[in-house]
Amino acid sequence: MYSYEWEQLQTKLPQWVEASRKQHVHGQVAAYIPELSKAPKDALGITMMDGRGNTVISGDCGCVFTLQSISKVFTLILALMDNGENLVFSKVGMEPTGDRFNSMLKLELVEPGIPFNPFINAGAIAVSSLIAGNSIEERYARILQFLRLLAHNDRMDFDQDVYESESATGHLNRSLAYFLMEKGILRGKVEDVLEVYFRHCAVNATCADLARMALVLAYNGYDPIRNTQLIPRRYVQIAKTFMTTCGMYDASGHFAIQVGLPAKSGVSGGILTMVPGRYGIGVVGPALNRMGNSTTGVHLLETLSRELDWSMF
Repeated sequence: MYSYEWEQLQTKLPQWVEASRKQHVHGQVAAYIPELSKAPKDALGITMMDGRGNTVISGDCGCVFTLQSISKVFTLILALMDNGENLVFSKVGMEPTGDRFNSMLKLELVEPGIPFNPFINAGAIAVSSLIAGNSIEERYARILQFLRLLAHNDRMDFDQDVYESESATGHLNRSLAYFLMEKGILRGKVEDVLEVYFRHCAVNATCADLARMALVLAYNGYDPIRNTQLIPRRYVQIAKTFMTTCGMYDASGHFAIQVGLPAKSGVSGGILTMVPGRYGIGVVGPALNRMGNSTTGVHLLETLSRELDWSMF
């Protein structure tokens, strides 16, 4: 079955990519982080990897972009590995918000006042404060080491220009962080936590990196290529549940219906997703819809899921 599907992908993926590329006219690159506005609006690329390390690629899959919110999947997992579930979920909740990813509204209105989930900005900032380490450098180094391990790429590093752009314009994130500090949710100094947060959001990646990282999640923390368990299965289950319910911002329900796969997007246009037990998938398409998701990437994944019957539901 999978060999026939793989043949279909190799044959039809280029035409599906070109059909989805046209959707870039319905989106805009992220301009609120000035450095991200330089990305090519019409770019679209995809890499898929199976459990033997075989890949199928199409489009602009060599495009380098920053992880942005995709990194939140892995800081959550690392925080769980460092602290366990009870502590992490005393600082951040488990529910979708229905609000924008950078909203402060429910922090003030809904008890107990912790961020609703670890994928909105407030939640991810809280999670970043839970990464073990005695300094900014040590905490960021541990995150980067973890990302490199999962991507099997020791050259991954953060983009200095994007980091500086995010830090210089991150006024709302600073407001969120200071609010969390006031409520006793944040560990450490606000500016130190934000430094770690801005850095891990600015880590560079390619579609191949995303596909390799997603493959480990697709196999519940087990790396089938290196034949080793890299993440406890339980923590991957938690992360994939959040990816399904919250991973595509406040379009997560729509994505679950139309695609039906766990996924996490970032405002650089990246999408990390997977077919559980089969493939890791990395997509990039910098033109974003009003929800902050790639217009071209979402359209391509909808096509793949429909044509190949990938939905989990």
